[in-house]
Amino acid sequence: MNFKHTCIATAALLVAHAGYAQTNNDVAAEMKQLRDELRQLRLEMQALKTQQNSKLEQATPSAPASAPVPAVASVAPPVAPAQEAAPNAVSLFGYGELNMTRPRHNASETVATARRGVLGFGYRFNDRTRFAAELEVENAVVSSGDKGEVAFEQLYVEHDIHEHLSAKMGLFLLPIGYMNETHEPTRYMGVQRNLVETAIIPTTWREMGLGLRGTSDTGLRWDAGVVTSFDLNKWPTDSAETKESPLGAIHQEGQLAKAASLAYYGVLNYDGIPGFNVGGSLYQGGIAQKQATMASPHASVTLAELHTKWQVGSWDLAALAAQGRFHDVSAFNASANGINNPVPDQFRGWYAQAAYRLWRQGDYSLVPFARYERVNTALNFSGLPVGLAPSVDPDTRLWTVGANFYLHPQVVLKLDAQKYLNNSALDRLNLGLGFHY
Repeated sequence: MNFKHTCIATAALLVAHAGYAQTNNDVAAEMKQLRDELRQLRLEMQALKTQQNSKLEQATPSAPASAPVPAVASVAPPVAPAQEAAPNAVSLFGYGELNMTRPRHNASETVATARRGVLGFGYRFNDRTRFAAELEVENAVVSSGDKGEVAFEQLYVEHDIHEHLSAKMGLFLLPIGYMNETHEPTRYMGVQRNLVETAIIPTTWREMGLGLRGTSDTGLRWDAGVVTSFDLNKWPTDSAETKESPLGAIHQEGQLAKAASLAYYGVLNYDGIPGFNVGGSLYQGGIAQKQATMASPHASVTLAELHTKWQVGSWDLAALAAQGRFHDVSAFNASANGINNPVPDQFRGWYAQAAYRLWRQGDYSLVPFARYERVNTALNFSGLPVGLAPSVDPDTRLWTVGANFYLHPQVVLKLDAQKYLNNSALDRLNLGLGFHY
């Protein structure tokens, strides 16, 4: 006899028992007892139904979560290898940005593009081990005749060694500067990524290797790792590309990356004061890759940067400075490979930015900002005969003034104007839409 039939039989017995009452008071008391017991039976039936539904849901594959896999998850006791993944182990995340740029002095060169679309997905094997990947499509269309690109931004496995230490292995973004790891359009000011963290620190700079991250209760956070480096053999003869970003011109992005010369990085941040961050990083890597044809077999590069951010009240203030140096590139510059476009000894840049949340109502908010940047991607050259070294260009000095209008913390409309103080032909107006999920 199932639970439902038991309830009906019990109710019938209670009704029959009520018929033997001798007085109206007895009948009333019996009827009240009957109602109370029937109410209790209904509650028990509802509890049983809820329990059965819960078991059914656990046996059914869960829907993907909407948030990305966090960099460092909370630590729980190890899960036995035979234990299945917890519900909601799969997560989907990503971001997109679309923009339009109108040169101030040449409207005919106005361009609109679906600049980036990133599809991210992750899987949590247990509370300690997880996988994450980001697949990026640039400029909407990818083919041999188009300017689009498709690439993995990240592809790695991360494991929590203990509560304050985690490790990742695979293809991942280096934790250098502010924007390289956190570059969703809702998280930075302006339509375009800032010039310093694009030209000096390559944007979405990723390498293959092993990285460690540690935290402390005092607010210190450190990163260290060994990864693939750059390849000087990729240095182009076209100076336009190297002046745009010296390191960006020779990065390998995990595509059959030469790994004879590796690189090492170390990062230290302090987050112990709410709303305040200060930190810095150092990167050192060989770039000759032990190639027999390389004129500079011991060539290397060093990149150092310092950064700080202070969020107080409605203000958001930030500053960052970075400097890179190429070492032992004289022979390369003197060779046929380098003479047309020599490798600079030094490249550097810095910016300061102030943003203010002027208005907020519900999810809506308006945040105007101003940013000043100063960048030079080619300072001094070594190994060249007197008179053959190219002239050193002056620093690029740039003002960007605009506003982010948030429809939701994860959806933003952007408008800004950029003024190049040493080349007004580059002045432009930018309009953009960005989101992350």
